[in-house]
Amino acid sequence: MESRAGLNEIGYGEWEGLSKGQVEQQYSEDYVAWLADPAWHPPSGGELAVKVAQRGLQVVQEIRERFVQGNILVVSHKATIRIILCNLMGIEVGRFRYRLACPVGGVTVVEFAPNGPLLHTLADRTYLSETLRSLPGT
Repeated sequence: MESRAGLNEIGYGEWEGLSKGQVEQQYSEDYVAWLADPAWHPPSGGELAVKVAQRGLQVVQEIRERFVQGNILVVSHKATIRIILCNLMGIEVGRFRYRLACPVGGVTVVEFAPNGPLLHTLADRTYLSETLRSLPGT
Protein backbone atom coordinates (compact mmCIF):
# COMPACT_ATOMS: atom_id res chain seq x y z
CA MET A 1 0.00 0.00 0.00
CA GLU A 2 1.24 3.47 -0.90
CA SER A 3 -0.15 6.85 0.07
CA ARG A 4 -0.06 9.53 -2.63
CA ALA A 5 -0.70 13.24 -2.03
CA GLY A 6 -1.99 13.52 -5.59
CA LEU A 7 -5.10 11.63 -4.50
CA ASN A 8 -5.90 13.90 -1.54
CA GLU A 9 -9.30 15.54 -1.35
CA ILE A 10 -9.73 18.93 -2.98
CA GLY A 11 -8.39 21.71 -0.74
CA TYR A 12 -11.37 23.74 0.49
CA GLY A 13 -9.19 26.46 2.00
CA GLU A 14 -11.06 28.79 4.33
CA TRP A 15 -14.21 26.70 3.89
CA GLU A 16 -12.72 23.65 5.64
CA GLY A 17 -14.89 22.64 8.58
CA LEU A 18 -17.70 25.05 7.71
CA SER A 19 -21.26 24.05 6.85
CA LYS A 20 -22.73 24.90 3.46
CA GLY A 21 -24.82 27.61 5.14
CA GLN A 22 -21.78 29.17 6.79
CA VAL A 23 -19.90 29.21 3.49
CA GLU A 24 -22.89 30.78 1.70
CA GLN A 25 -23.11 33.47 4.37
CA GLN A 26 -19.42 34.24 4.92
CA TYR A 27 -18.10 33.76 1.38
CA SER A 28 -21.18 34.34 -0.78
CA GLU A 29 -19.42 35.80 -3.82
CA ASP A 30 -16.74 33.09 -3.93
CA TYR A 31 -19.35 30.41 -3.28
CA VAL A 32 -21.54 31.50 -6.19
CA ALA A 33 -18.53 31.57 -8.52
CA TRP A 34 -17.40 28.14 -7.30
CA LEU A 35 -20.87 26.68 -7.87
CA ALA A 36 -20.89 28.09 -11.40
CA ASP A 37 -17.44 26.76 -12.35
CA PRO A 38 -15.16 25.10 -9.78
CA ALA A 39 -12.65 24.33 -12.51
CA TRP A 40 -11.57 27.98 -12.58
CA HIS A 41 -13.06 29.41 -9.35
CA PRO A 42 -11.66 27.75 -6.21
CA PRO A 43 -13.11 27.80 -2.72
CA SER A 44 -11.77 30.85 -0.85
CA GLY A 45 -8.07 30.12 -0.41
CA GLY A 46 -8.63 26.63 -1.79
CA GLU A 47 -7.79 24.54 -4.80
CA LEU A 48 -9.01 24.70 -8.39
CA ALA A 49 -10.64 21.54 -9.78
CA VAL A 50 -8.24 21.66 -12.74
CA LYS A 51 -5.32 21.44 -10.29
CA VAL A 52 -6.93 18.43 -8.58
CA ALA A 53 -7.33 16.81 -12.02
CA GLN A 54 -3.70 17.52 -12.86
CA ARG A 55 -2.27 16.00 -9.68
CA GLY A 56 -4.71 13.07 -9.68
CA LEU A 57 -4.06 12.17 -13.30
CA GLN A 58 -0.32 12.27 -12.67
CA VAL A 59 -0.79 9.53 -10.08
CA VAL A 60 -3.01 7.54 -12.46
CA GLN A 61 -0.36 7.78 -15.18
CA GLU A 62 2.38 6.66 -12.79
CA ILE A 63 0.25 3.66 -11.80
CA ARG A 64 -0.37 2.76 -15.44
CA GLU A 65 3.36 2.91 -16.21
CA ARG A 66 4.33 0.88 -13.17
CA PHE A 67 1.60 -1.78 -13.39
CA VAL A 68 1.05 -2.65 -17.04
CA GLN A 69 -1.20 -5.64 -16.27
CA GLY A 70 -3.61 -6.60 -13.54
CA ASN A 71 -6.07 -4.81 -11.33
CA ILE A 72 -5.10 -1.91 -9.09
CA LEU A 73 -7.20 -0.53 -6.25
CA VAL A 74 -7.05 3.24 -5.89
CA VAL A 75 -8.78 4.84 -2.90
CA SER A 76 -9.51 8.55 -2.71
CA HIS A 77 -12.13 11.14 -1.80
CA LYS A 78 -15.46 12.05 -3.32
CA ALA A 79 -14.57 15.27 -5.18
CA THR A 80 -11.15 13.97 -6.25
CA ILE A 81 -12.64 10.76 -7.62
CA ARG A 82 -15.30 12.64 -9.60
CA ILE A 83 -12.77 15.15 -10.95
CA ILE A 84 -10.40 12.41 -12.13
CA LEU A 85 -13.27 10.44 -13.67
CA CYS A 86 -14.58 13.50 -15.51
CA ASN A 87 -11.16 14.08 -16.99
CA LEU A 88 -10.75 10.43 -17.99
CA MET A 89 -14.23 10.27 -19.53
CA GLY A 90 -13.96 13.56 -21.45
CA ILE A 91 -16.43 15.42 -19.25
CA GLU A 92 -15.68 19.05 -18.43
CA VAL A 93 -13.93 19.00 -15.05
CA GLY A 94 -15.93 22.00 -13.81
CA ARG A 95 -19.09 19.88 -13.99
CA PHE A 96 -17.79 17.17 -11.63
CA ARG A 97 -20.52 17.76 -9.03
CA TYR A 98 -23.31 17.65 -11.60
CA ARG A 99 -22.33 14.79 -13.93
CA LEU A 100 -21.22 11.91 -11.70
CA ALA A 101 -22.74 10.57 -8.50
CA CYS A 102 -20.22 9.35 -5.99
CA PRO A 103 -21.79 8.19 -2.75
CA VAL A 104 -19.55 7.28 0.16
CA GLY A 105 -18.04 3.82 -0.21
CA GLY A 106 -18.88 3.47 -3.90
CA VAL A 107 -16.70 1.27 -6.10
CA THR A 108 -15.94 2.46 -9.63
CA VAL A 109 -14.19 0.29 -12.20
CA VAL A 110 -12.28 1.82 -15.10
CA GLU A 111 -10.42 -0.25 -17.66
CA PHE A 112 -7.58 1.37 -19.56
CA ALA A 113 -8.47 -0.19 -22.90
CA PRO A 114 -6.61 0.28 -26.20
CA ASN A 115 -9.12 2.95 -27.29
CA GLY A 116 -8.95 4.85 -24.00
CA PRO A 117 -10.52 4.62 -20.55
CA LEU A 118 -13.66 2.48 -20.41
CA LEU A 119 -16.03 2.98 -17.47
CA HIS A 120 -17.42 -0.40 -16.40
CA THR A 121 -18.98 0.45 -13.04
CA LEU A 122 -19.79 3.76 -11.36
CA ALA A 123 -20.17 4.06 -7.59
CA ASP A 124 -21.43 0.52 -6.94
CA ARG A 125 -22.43 -0.03 -3.32
CA THR A 126 -24.26 -3.33 -3.58
CA TYR A 127 -21.58 -4.93 -1.43
CA LEU A 128 -22.79 -2.81 1.53
CA SER A 129 -25.73 -3.79 3.70
CA GLU A 130 -28.99 -1.89 3.13
CA THR A 131 -28.50 -0.28 6.55
CA LEU A 132 -25.13 1.18 5.55
CA ARG A 133 -26.40 2.29 2.12
CA SER A 134 -29.26 4.19 3.72
CA LEU A 135 -27.26 6.18 6.31
CA PRO A 136 -27.64 9.97 5.96
CA GLY A 137 -24.84 11.58 3.99
CA THR A 138 -23.92 8.43 2.14
